[in-house]
Amino acid sequence: MSTERRIATPAGEARLVTSRSRHPVATLLLSHGAGNGIDTPDLEALARHLPRNGITVVRLEQPWKVAGRRIATAPATLDEGLVAAADQLRVRTPLVIGGRSAGARSAVRCAKSLGAVGCLALAFPLHPPGRPQKSRLPELRGARLPTLVVQGERDSMGRPEEFPDDVDLAVVPAADHGFKVPVRGSLSPEEAMGIVVEAALEWIVREVIGAGNGSPG
Repeated sequence: MSTERRIATPAGEARLVTSRSRHPVATLLLSHGAGNGIDTPDLEALARHLPRNGITVVRLEQPWKVAGRRIATAPATLDEGLVAAADQLRVRTPLVIGGRSAGARSAVRCAKSLGAVGCLALAFPLHPPGRPQKSRLPELRGARLPTLVVQGERDSMGRPEEFPDDVDLAVVPAADHGFKVPVRGSLSPEEAMGIVVEAALEWIVREVIGAGNGSPG
């Protein structure tokens, strides 16, 4: 069961939707992409499945989306929203900051300053579509925290092979930037979301709990 509340940010009112674990060992704060909200299949799957494994999931709906706009505001405003959301949480468990696409970029920019122990980057937009020369790899490396990138095999904004070997990467076979898989492919949408959830869970257990940042409770 989820609860929600509105919070004030410098960019306007945002919304936090919390799916709480009964015995949390970590908290995951997620923000959405530039063209959608917190109801994408990957964010919903994480919010549905991770709490039963000890991870509370908080989804941030940015002010531009709450206000009914169709296009995201400037990156700096996304960071402001993320910072305001993290300030509201006051969690006692280790904090992981994550997001999908534009939300993943915001996560890697802000996580360390927010006291997070790691970043979860879903569908990280390594470059604009068709423009690999405009690499955002320095932004990803700038997180300076353990970071997991979960990437679709057919992501037009960064295929898995475009990432350096030292990037912690989980691949969703045949998936595009939204983790959508071909209708007649070997993987169903449910199986694709299962890969996202399992990759995130395994990484959080390894990097957060296993590294001594949290303990089972």
